[in-house]
Amino acid sequence: MTSKRLFLFGLVFHFIIFTGFSQSYFKHVEIITDTSSFNSVSNSIIVNNTKRTYFYYKESNQVAEVRLYPVNTESRFELLPSIDFEVIDSMLCTGNFCRFKVRFGNLNISELLRFTIQIDTDSLTTFEEVMLQPLSNTKVNLNISDNEVFIGEEKQYEVFSNNADNLNISEEWQRTDNFDYRYSANQGKVFLNLVPKKLGRQTLQAKMTVRKPHLIRNNQLIYTTEPILLDFVVKASRLQYLNLDKSEITLSQTTQEVGIEVQLDNHRLLEMNKTYRIEAQEVAGGTLVAELFTKQRLGNDKVLCILRPYNYHRSATGYLYIKDGDSPKFISNFSITPATEINEIQVLYEGNQWRTSNVVRPGEVFDIKLVGEGMHKSKFYFEDLIVVQTDTLVRTENQQVFRLKVPVDINKSTINIYNHSELTGKTLKVSEFQRPRDFDYIFVDYGERAKRVSQLKEPMLYEGIVKDMVISFNRSLIDEAELHGKQYLNLEVRITGKEDELIELKRIENITVCPSGKSPRADKYSGFDCFNGNLSLNKYIRKETSDLDAWSRINVTISHNTNKYNTLGYEKEVEVILKRRTSFDIELSFPAGLITISKQDNDSIGFGSLSGISLAMIGQFSFYHPEKINRYRPYKIGAGFLALNAFNFADDAENRDVGLVIIGSLYPTTRDTKLTFPLYVGGGYFIKDQKWFFLIGPGIRLKL
Repeated sequence: MTSKRLFLFGLVFHFIIFTGFSQSYFKHVEIITDTSSFNSVSNSIIVNNTKRTYFYYKESNQVAEVRLYPVNTESRFELLPSIDFEVIDSMLCTGNFCRFKVRFGNLNISELLRFTIQIDTDSLTTFEEVMLQPLSNTKVNLNISDNEVFIGEEKQYEVFSNNADNLNISEEWQRTDNFDYRYSANQGKVFLNLVPKKLGRQTLQAKMTVRKPHLIRNNQLIYTTEPILLDFVVKASRLQYLNLDKSEITLSQTTQEVGIEVQLDNHRLLEMNKTYRIEAQEVAGGTLVAELFTKQRLGNDKVLCILRPYNYHRSATGYLYIKDGDSPKFISNFSITPATEINEIQVLYEGNQWRTSNVVRPGEVFDIKLVGEGMHKSKFYFEDLIVVQTDTLVRTENQQVFRLKVPVDINKSTINIYNHSELTGKTLKVSEFQRPRDFDYIFVDYGERAKRVSQLKEPMLYEGIVKDMVISFNRSLIDEAELHGKQYLNLEVRITGKEDELIELKRIENITVCPSGKSPRADKYSGFDCFNGNLSLNKYIRKETSDLDAWSRINVTISHNTNKYNTLGYEKEVEVILKRRTSFDIELSFPAGLITISKQDNDSIGFGSLSGISLAMIGQFSFYHPEKINRYRPYKIGAGFLALNAFNFADDAENRDVGLVIIGSLYPTTRDTKLTFPLYVGGGYFIKDQKWFFLIGPGIRLKL
């Protein structure tokens, strides 16, 4: 019963892990190479608690076709660019899947490989990451024609591989009972260097680590190649080989002048208190590599000596001959290398290239490359930094690479680099973040509630009086989630009138907004240049916003000061338009050909003749279109005086009268026409005839 429950629990756990904790927009993803096909259903693995789709590659710049099978085929999909790959065929959606083709940059060194897909629907834009795990079946072998070696003598063999760039070469010596061995790289080739330690037939079992793993049963990633089994016949040396207790000696001014104590294998022909010459060739006339002074024999069958190095030597290049004058007496082998010295520091951030710099920032994870001499024998320590990866990523004689993290709350501005507890003289400089943040922390208030600047998409129409426009800052958001540091802003204020005439143009520069005290780096931001409080527009402009006429525009452009950043930063335009529903004015017009209808003396309804040109002075209301900016509706309503037939000056002129009227007029909607012919409809009371009337007819309106 218990085993059955465990089995069911395992199935549930497997389902949760491989389906993920969030809803995916894709049923599955398929990766097709030239020889194989992989999909997210059958070829998935959990790495660092993240589901990844794995695939095998043969070339570091492998070409692959990717197919996405979306849940909702009506959505729109876009592949976002990345430094890790080049798009050969852009995304095309047909039927029930979308496909695109890419060429990867360098799969051997790519970390956290992914496809980022933008999904657009009618109401939402979101993103989904398709995490990838490249795998490589990296094979190695050696072609050894002569397996005869001599004890204590270093022998070098070339290593052949189907993916040599995936091999993680470490030049540190690996020590076993019968061999010491290490790997080295030179001019694009990989070599195995070994030193036999026991006589007779001996077998070496060696393996190499790789950057990109292969997969075995139970979805386990293996970062080593299959072991190399090599058989050798180890013979005694032709000259007596004397082993030194140190495989590597550092050449420095101190070791040259004072020397270094070493222990050498004892031999009956080795004389005490004698200086021997060490050269790299057996015949006479060789360059002096080192001097060896024998002091005394020890109880462990060793001889205590003083060694003074004078020239560099690599044990892989050949033996060293211990000579009495020009006569070789013994052979040995060890390396003489320069002292560890850092000549250059380079840093690498994900998605970028290596650059020479010693500047790091709080909270960052980065790779650091130390370039110099004698790097393989160093033991570096970075003060107060966190080592993300304990083993160095690359360790050669000329460089080392580490992955480090700067604590968010680090207090030091300078980080010392130590080598074996001694200062190297090289440091890292901790610099605060100074990168632009989107304007989600800036709010604008012009009379309604404060609005987030980053969410404003179009001009805002406001019917009330803008007493002031206030720009405020939520400083606690600046360093939220990610550190951004001080924000350096410029503002340009442009105010225009109803007819787009310029009223005011003001530029407000060098506004420094600092993160709040909630930021983990708050105490590191100097406050002498920080802008505190809110920014009131009326303090910077001559004409206050409350004095602006209807349909004036207040345009504020907020941008980052590009002189303070290495990138362009953000720019956002905020525009407020003073909207009105109606307007009131007094208009003088000239109705002509009006037809008046009034009650006659006999109580009948009479139609007057067509009038001549009349004069109307009307106080009237105009109405703005609710969905257009500064555009009138085609009608007006008002009241005033009408002088009927006002321009008929004949002595026998009839129907001249002055009336009190309520009148409506219809105007053409064309804006730019100077001369228009409105239609008037209304009614009123004639003062002279003392009777009510109704009128209708055209008029003339001249717009200057």
